[in-house]
Amino acid sequence: MLEPKALALTPLALLTLTGGLYAAQAKTYQVTGPVTALTNDVITVQKGKDLWEIGRDSSTKVGERVTVQYRLSATEIAVKPAGAKSGQSPSKKK
Repeated sequence: MLEPKALALTPLALLTLTGGLYAAQAKTYQVTGPVTALTNDVITVQKGKDLWEIGRDSSTKVGERVTVQYRLSATEIAVKPAGAKSGQSPSKKK
């Protein structure tokens, strides 16, 4: 039989584990405006004076004016060496 202390800690452990799953997802954003262009891969929405090009697939439903829900996700991360500031060469004075 489980001890009362173990039963009390179980919900806390579950909340901790599920919290990590939600933290891993990117934040959701949206843009609303008229559709200015539409291809099989991209929908272009005008928001003010700016044109937003957002990738899409065949399951995306489109109308004349849309609200697009999207997430920002990195496709590549390049690591640059630390130490040298941009625009300066690493040189030492004697």
